[in-house]
Amino acid sequence: MQLPGLTPARVVALLPPALILAVLVGVESLLSVVVADRLTGTRHRPTAESLSQGAANIATALFGGLPATGAIARTATNIRAGGQTPVAGIVHAFGFLAVLSLAAPLVGYLAMPSLAGLLVLTAWTMSAPQRWPDYLAARPSDRLLLLVTLVLTRLINLSQAIGTGVALGLAIRMKPRNVPPTDWETPDR
Repeated sequence: MQLPGLTPARVVALLPPALILAVLVGVESLLSVVVADRLTGTRHRPTAESLSQGAANIATALFGGLPATGAIARTATNIRAGGQTPVAGIVHAFGFLAVLSLAAPLVGYLAMPSLAGLLVLTAWTMSAPQRWPDYLAARPSDRLLLLVTLVLTRLINLSQAIGTGVALGLAIRMKPRNVPPTDWETPDR
């Protein structure tokens, strides 16, 4: 095993997608713990969550792995199955590894159309069709942001669409609005 050569040109080329992935992983991990907090009635430590997620992704990359996030679906399933500590996630991961290790040769026999159907069903569920009327009733700027991100995801790629969507969303939120001034004044100290 050897580390790839890092040239300034390669660093400049890889920095934008790396930053986009880092933001995406961080946001999804924090969303996952917020869902877990709601299900368990506990409170998470966002700094600890972000640091541990970053350390895990750095360690994973050293072994040729891909960045991963806290998975909301697996976390919720684990909690509903009775998991109460992080050990439940570790046991789940080792169980998953054992199943994959034993069944890996059989995966080649799975029909691709059945996997495609499963992916379509998963994508449909993740799109939350029950929330579509809420999306259509949102502000025009939010609808435009959704449409731009959707189109860029389909035409370019996910990381660039997310980066553009985040930047555009921030620009929309920072745009001055007609908000009446408050009567609050800075207290004398």
